[in-house]
Amino acid sequence: MQIRPPPITSRRWMLRALLGAAALQSPLSALAGFNFFLSEYTATRDELQAQIARRFPVAERYAEIFMVGLRDPQLGLDARSNRAAITATLTIASPLLAESPVQGVVSVSSALRYDAAARALRLDQPKAERLELQGVQGRDAERLQKIGAVVAQELLQGQVLRSFTAEELTVGRKTYEIGDITVQDDGIKVQLK
Repeated sequence: MQIRPPPITSRRWMLRALLGAAALQSPLSALAGFNFFLSEYTATRDELQAQIARRFPVAERYAEIFMVGLRDPQLGLDARSNRAAITATLTIASPLLAESPVQGVVSVSSALRYDAAARALRLDQPKAERLELQGVQGRDAERLQKIGAVVAQELLQGQVLRSFTAEELTVGRKTYEIGDITVQDDGIKVQLK
């Protein structure tokens, strides 16, 4: 018995099918967090952590005397209060300090809002919940904690958690907008409308 190769038309059909399947996988993998049947998108904690880490370190001068910086951010999600939190290493440097820079840790919780013009999910009205400094005590510690808290809140106000491209929000002829934002224990879910 002799085995004959499949006809050329069959090979062409197979090649087209394989190329079509490969082409479909690229856009669908980019839309992994999108569920257009339920009209929602879920950003995982890992995805959001990676986005935040790219935007740090950040620093700002306060009263022309202090330089306050944040680095090594860690994302926390609080589903009960529908808030996100950033815990970061805090550094305060000043020529007025005997030991400069002063190191510490700050935790800031924040509501979330969608910025339609920038297509970005942002921190909104962050509030310093905890600030601990190393090697400083008494009134100096109280003053530096106030400075650190104010600057940390300013640095994180409007910080982007997730940006969307126009292509991500468009399926066929329909372009979606972001609606309600829900913080979950393992990610953030946004409504697509």
